[in-house]
Amino acid sequence: MARNDTTASFSVSEELKLIPRWSMVLAFVAFIGIQYLFFFVLHQHHRNTPLPVHVYFGTSWGALVAVYMLMIGYISRDAPRRNMGKWLWILLCIVLQGGIGPVIYFLLRQPVLSRCPCCGTQIERDFNYCPQCAYQTAPNCGKCYESVRITDLHCTHCGHVLAEDNTPARLRAYGN
Repeated sequence: MARNDTTASFSVSEELKLIPRWSMVLAFVAFIGIQYLFFFVLHQHHRNTPLPVHVYFGTSWGALVAVYMLMIGYISRDAPRRNMGKWLWILLCIVLQGGIGPVIYFLLRQPVLSRCPCCGTQIERDFNYCPQCAYQTAPNCGKCYESVRITDLHCTHCGHVLAEDNTPARLRAYGN
């Protein structure tokens, strides 16, 4: 059963912390390099093109290249979290240009794994029970077996009084 409480929610700030500093520096250098290319190299060869066109294309292409560098940095930190080959995905993102590499990565990436506190088996974060030892890793309703929050008094799906359930000792500390 999938857990749908707030502990498994997506946090943009936590994901942005995965972007390494080298990737940020590389993105900044790439952005400045694209600006140099559009304003000094291409502007010399295309003098009849208006300056706003150079500004527009320089800024947009610079931003695209910078975001691409940031995505490669993100993937370098995210792939190991998901037990995926870091260097394989970085290489695919570099070789498959035009954003195809990161799109394939985001379509095929595995879920983030955690370890069962009882037996140490790697399990998905949203599992309620360990598939190896049946250890309860998250609270759920004793009647309908849907996920509940530790602080809930009644099941949000069937209205069952959660205090009537035989709560495991490790969850009693949370007041359930």
